[in-house]
Amino acid sequence: MGSLDGVRILDLSRVLAGPFATMILADLGADVVKIEPPHGDETRAWGPPFWGELSAYFLTVNRNKRSLVLDLKDAEARAVFLEMVQKADVVVENFKPGTMQRFGLDYAVLERHNPRLIYAAISGFGQNGPYAKLPGYDFIIQAMGGMMAVTGEPDGAPMKVGAAIADLAAGFYAAIGILAALRERDQSGRGQFIDISLFDAEVALLANTALNYLVSGERPKRYGNAHPNIVPYQVFQAQDGPFVVAVGNDRQFQTLCQVIGAPELALDARFATNADRLAHREALIARLSAVFAARPVREWVERLRAAGVPVGAIWSHDVLFDDPHVAAREMKRTIRHPELGDVPQLGSPLKLSRTPVEFRLAPPRLGEGAQEALLSYGIDPSRLAGQGNGRAYDGAVQHEGFARRTGTTEPEGAIPPEH
Repeated sequence: MGSLDGVRILDLSRVLAGPFATMILADLGADVVKIEPPHGDETRAWGPPFWGELSAYFLTVNRNKRSLVLDLKDAEARAVFLEMVQKADVVVENFKPGTMQRFGLDYAVLERHNPRLIYAAISGFGQNGPYAKLPGYDFIIQAMGGMMAVTGEPDGAPMKVGAAIADLAAGFYAAIGILAALRERDQSGRGQFIDISLFDAEVALLANTALNYLVSGERPKRYGNAHPNIVPYQVFQAQDGPFVVAVGNDRQFQTLCQVIGAPELALDARFATNADRLAHREALIARLSAVFAARPVREWVERLRAAGVPVGAIWSHDVLFDDPHVAAREMKRTIRHPELGDVPQLGSPLKLSRTPVEFRLAPPRLGEGAQEALLSYGIDPSRLAGQGNGRAYDGAVQHEGFARRTGTTEPEGAIPPEH
């Protein structure tokens, strides 16, 4: 039994931010029904690579869910959705603001059907403000939200973060907000509306770079792989490749100097404190770079790590996912699909001692598990005949997990991509 066992979520979201949030909650035991338009979540086609008919992108954030096709332009589909809302705990959507209102399914309407409902709306720029109606793509948000201004080499072009950091951050904040609202509902008995935007999440992620500006009034610079406040804290080039040193305090710096055979650096008044090292960054980095270039990465990593100096090689994905620590932490997993076999998955970073994350359901094909979902809400699946539902989870693992969560053994039987 998961931490969120018994929590029912209707997930109208697609692409990344919303599905990421609902997968976190599904991993914790919530019963998530992924409600899709007839053409499905756009990311189903975002490949190659594919595993069977499912794109790797779709596989990333859609495990532990069942897929239900509902064309919300259809009156009967909207009626079915409203009936499900009456028994649901949470609705999540990431349409552009105003879309659900046009369907007659906005929070003001749904709240009348279920006052306990928690409604999370994820959008590019939020439900209010001058940019509320703009489409929200992670790349645009990284540009406007300040992230690209502080990412990249000092003399190079601004760069985005390699992963869709604004989408993922919004997903984290949405999951946290939903958990907070569920906790508050335990006391008040009432649901509430949660407004999450990629833009807000991105601005929040600026963290110390933002406060540096707000405190000093100085526009932050791009430091490449260096740190604006700590030195030495960056990539260095060894004899055979790059590696990272992250010295967090003066004691670690003194140890570093001893290990690399340059104790005089620790005695140099220009480098005595972190503030001194910041003021004389270029001189120190030049000295360290000359030393590090003389020996291979492996030797520096072993020597510095043994001395307690934070250090790490820069791993490519093939090295990362073959590492024994990844195996020990179960961050490389598979999940069984009755037709597609063992589907690759990332593990969950949530390690709960009594209610651990369970990998119950593989990411679904379009409409897979729809009959189970409808029956669990007391709805006759025949009402949606022709909408593209019908694939069943017929694997023992999937059905056992469904029965455990819902207490039933019943057999189961055009929105643009921007936020």
